Amino acid sequence: MNPPHLPKVAGIDSTVPPPAHTVPPAPQAQSAPTLLIQDRLAGWISDLTTLQELTERLARTVTLDEALHELLRAGAALVGARRGLLALEPADRLGPDTTIGLGLTRADLGHIETVPRGATAFGRLLDAPPAPPAPPATQTEPDELDELVEADLLADSGLDPRHREVAVRLGYAASYALPLSTETAGRIGAAVWLYDEPAEPDERRRHLIGLYARQAAEHLARLVELERARRTEATLREELLPSRLPRVAGVRLAARHRTCARGGGDWFDALPLPEAALGLAVGSVTGSGPSAVAAMGRLRASLRAYAVMEGEDPVAVLSDLELLLRLTEPARSATALFAYCEPAQRKIILAGAGHTPPLVIGERRTEFVETSLSAPLGMLACWEAPSVEFRTEPGETVLLYTDGLLHRTGDPMDRAFARLHAAAASVPKSVRDDPDALTDHILRTVLPDGLDQLASDEDVVLLAARFE
Repeated sequence: MNPPHLPKVAGIDSTVPPPAHTVPPAPQAQSAPTLLIQDRLAGWISDLTTLQELTERLARTVTLDEALHELLRAGAALVGARRGLLALEPADRLGPDTTIGLGLTRADLGHIETVPRGATAFGRLLDAPPAPPAPPATQTEPDELDELVEADLLADSGLDPRHREVAVRLGYAASYALPLSTETAGRIGAAVWLYDEPAEPDERRRHLIGLYARQAAEHLARLVELERARRTEATLREELLPSRLPRVAGVRLAARHRTCARGGGDWFDALPLPEAALGLAVGSVTGSGPSAVAAMGRLRASLRAYAVMEGEDPVAVLSDLELLLRLTEPARSATALFAYCEPAQRKIILAGAGHTPPLVIGERRTEFVETSLSAPLGMLACWEAPSVEFRTEPGETVLLYTDGLLHRTGDPMDRAFARLHAAAASVPKSVRDDPDALTDHILRTVLPDGLDQLASDEDVVLLAARFE
């Protein structure tokens, strides 16, 4: 009788199939050490394969939120838990800070947050003083990671009363926690997995989760830096746009701005001008990212200055802007539309450079304004397209927008224009007098099912002016 050997690991059959021969060799008895080595090799292969698959899945995540959820799910599979939570809290206190759960509702996380921080596993890991640098000989040992094992919470006489109450309420009896840290970024968070019954992961599972946590922490650290850069860029972009719209007698204003994932150069502006006039502008700078945002800020600031000096002549305003762009940024182009408004007379004089025409929305008409054609700024040696003058009826709204609204539909331009016109014509009478509600209706109708919020390569800007 062959002696018993260790059980198979992770469902891998440790039996090595015999080679294909015309005559099978006679079976030979294998010694116990040979069987033990086979089982261990099978277990290592299975573990490495699993670890590789989980690491590749994590590497495919492109946003911080996706990576956090993937880490929780993979970690739960590795340690044999059903639920867990992850607290992201970089040690440099620059954010972003967040807590997410696996198998836990927002209310469940709220209950856990009522436990004193020092009594929670993630709190003790996050607040622990940084460990001294490890000697070079031990820096490559994955098992040296810190961990916090609570194999039987309810049996611990020193457990915080509130923690005991929450554990009973949520139905968990044990936990296993790991910090998430890198050598360069330090500690960036902590993950905790919860067991329904008293339990703890065995040595093999701890080894696997330690290896995985090291790789995951490096990936998270990169995504944290990327998220910080995106937030900084978004803050800069928002600061370069009007924080509030002006109040001008005889007109009500509303604006909406949806930026692309990489940060685009679409912008809008509304500024009071002398003699109770109002200047309205929208535009788009080519490119994306910080350089486009910076160019957008410079272009908008320059247009404000030109509008104050010669706003009554929109052609002169855009001509000055064309010259500035051509001299200072010859490799970049932009579209722009500037409208000089006299609200008391409901008179509008506008000029556009490669920009989409405004849309007049009223009870008796919904039509595009016929503007003169012109190439974008920075693409003509001499820009002399004439301006257009028209008047609105009382209660009509003039809608200025960027072409990102049309591009995000995914339709050809003619169909996108038709969709925009249909959305404007279908504005309910109950919201026609409210430019905010009107703008929201058009945005939802042209870009339904949250298309305006999805990641896109196109910015969207809408600026609505309702004349009394």
